[in-house]
Amino acid sequence: MAQYGFSSVVGGYGSRLRTWRPCRCRDVVAGAFALFALIAGCLGSGGNALAAGGDDPLRTKTIERAYADVRVDLQNAIINQGLTIDYNGKLGDMLKRTAKDVGAKGDLYVDAEYFTFCSSRLSRKMMDADPLNMGLCPYMMFLFERIGDGGKVTVGYKEMPMRGDNGSQESLKEINALLQAILEEATE
Repeated sequence: MAQYGFSSVVGGYGSRLRTWRPCRCRDVVAGAFALFALIAGCLGSGGNALAAGGDDPLRTKTIERAYADVRVDLQNAIINQGLTIDYNGKLGDMLKRTAKDVGAKGDLYVDAEYFTFCSSRLSRKMMDADPLNMGLCPYMMFLFERIGDGGKVTVGYKEMPMRGDNGSQESLKEINALLQAILEEATE
């Protein structure tokens, strides 16, 4: 049975038209839940930067501060690195909106969102080293406050995997250092 939803079509002169077309809405929801699983994965580490196994790619810090203040601090930390935020995903809103549709039993977050961005210099360097590194762009920082955590906000990112040759790995280490600097500034 086909699922229906709005899809965007690029029209003439770069305009965007929204048309009603068959789409895989279940795939969209599944993708959103995959992102949710990525963010929620850091909860198993109790908010620590690294899970006991040492192989958790999520780097997080949990602080006690108002969510709105942490959100602004994270945005400023990204911008202070000379970067532009490309997209702000409202994951918490999506989970609340779709909870009934997927049979969820209550809310997980007071609020949860993510920001995507890129460094043209570092991204070019990593893709020069290995064109497959394109799949690692854009970078993402996330933040959330869980229901019942009483003002504790977790901020984090997914560390770039060390892949490819030495040139690739060196460029990925630079990106990880950038992401860590943003995390430190946002949570100081």
